[in-house]
Amino acid sequence: MAKSNGENGPRAPAAGESLSGTRESLAQGPDAATTDELSSLGSDSEANGFAERRIDKFGFIVGSQGAEGALEEVPLEVLRQRESKWLDMLNNWDKWMAKKHKKIRLRCQKGIPPSLRGRAWQYLSGGKVKLQQNPGKFDELDMSPGDPKWLDVIERDLHRQFPFHEMFVSRGGHGQQDLFRVLKAYTLYRPEEGYCQAQAPVAAVLLMHMPAEQAFWCLVQICEKYLPGYYSEKLEAIQLDGEILFSLLQKVSPVAHKHLSRQKIDPLLYMTEWFMCAFSRTLPWSSVLRVWDMFFCEGVKIIFRVGLVLLKHALGSPEKVKACQGQYETIERLRSLSPKIMQEAFLVQEVVELPVTERQIEREHLIQLRRWQETRGELQCCSPPRLHGAKAILDAEPGPRPALQPSPSIRLPPDVPLPGSKAKPKPPKQAQKEQRKQMKARGQLEKPPAPNQAMVVAAAGDACPPQHVPPKDSGPQDSAPQDSAPQVSAHHLSQESLTSQESEDTYL
Repeated sequence: MAKSNGENGPRAPAAGESLSGTRESLAQGPDAATTDELSSLGSDSEANGFAERRIDKFGFIVGSQGAEGALEEVPLEVLRQRESKWLDMLNNWDKWMAKKHKKIRLRCQKGIPPSLRGRAWQYLSGGKVKLQQNPGKFDELDMSPGDPKWLDVIERDLHRQFPFHEMFVSRGGHGQQDLFRVLKAYTLYRPEEGYCQAQAPVAAVLLMHMPAEQAFWCLVQICEKYLPGYYSEKLEAIQLDGEILFSLLQKVSPVAHKHLSRQKIDPLLYMTEWFMCAFSRTLPWSSVLRVWDMFFCEGVKIIFRVGLVLLKHALGSPEKVKACQGQYETIERLRSLSPKIMQEAFLVQEVVELPVTERQIEREHLIQLRRWQETRGELQCCSPPRLHGAKAILDAEPGPRPALQPSPSIRLPPDVPLPGSKAKPKPPKQAQKEQRKQMKARGQLEKPPAPNQAMVVAAAGDACPPQHVPPKDSGPQDSAPQDSAPQVSAHHLSQESLTSQESEDTYL
């Protein structure tokens, strides 16, 4: 049986049920015209009128559950400063990870700039390294036919993933096509695992920030390094983590722990979708992105902290517990959480300050694993050990590897300053002189520049020292000008390459 069924992950909604973020839950409203308009989404004909609908900054249609109202905007000047800092880190990633990992963690807690979020997630997760180590692998998997038993299940799940996001609003559109490619490729990459329905929203979030190939390798890292065993057939890893979460809750919020114990509510009833989808189907979108920023940097510890914060503030006081007399009321409270506790600034602050460490999680993991073995026997799924964040993943990388190199998306001429840079534009005369030098190096200029003109260029700050050009009949010294020409050209190329690296993310 396919793992998309209810026993092996978040199940598909039955007729009449509500699923957060789907058309069924949004098409009900007092305004019939609005209902008809929303119900037409997802068809092949909506593309003609799609441009008329307003889209928020995250790509969701305004008015849908994925869209948000008033948001806490970061001042533009602060955002530009953060972008500059992140560009410096990404262009020197290995050095920063080796010596200043704590600084990276603090900047992830503040939030990654939207223009660099996709690239930062690739570097933090190790997906960038995986891609470099496996060139052409995704294309090979993409061209393979795939297992028919998984392809049918994946196709049925495509339209359920963020149907009010501009990438996935159209059935058969480019977003759904890329999502199908990524999920199919994973079933071929790990045929023993196949496909689990909870992987679809995770892959969709990645595709909102990066191309299909990069999203595939980030998904591989999440499934193998961050959340190993979560998407296996028996879901043993998620069951273990449910017991770990419940045990940690006793220390974080004894009131909530006592209430859930008295009601005999299994953790799987409320935490399965939280953990398997990394809260992408639970929190407001701005909060989802901030949680994922910290998750990629610090690992599953962030997922545990978010779950504990939600439980603490939903059931952590006697007044709140009195309103949940039975199992049904308690489950409904956890399914319809208060917007206040999910608000971006409040949630992130609570998560950062919650004193739950990796050591505590691993110690509790050993305790729960021992209990599992005593009551149920050995685990059937032999998943690799969990790695807690970017630093652990980098340290576990076997053997030497090439340094990460940025891939420029835009190349600018060397005399054009970058947008927002403090570099002053070069005077026109100096630019003309440099152009004359370049033309001379290519043999296109017959007359050499006057000696005083070469000195002016050097005084203006040119990186290449002035070259003396001897007459043609100077005998053995004829090779001097020919040797200097490649040097000037190489300098020009290196200058262009440097500018290209700095301008890599101006595309975004």
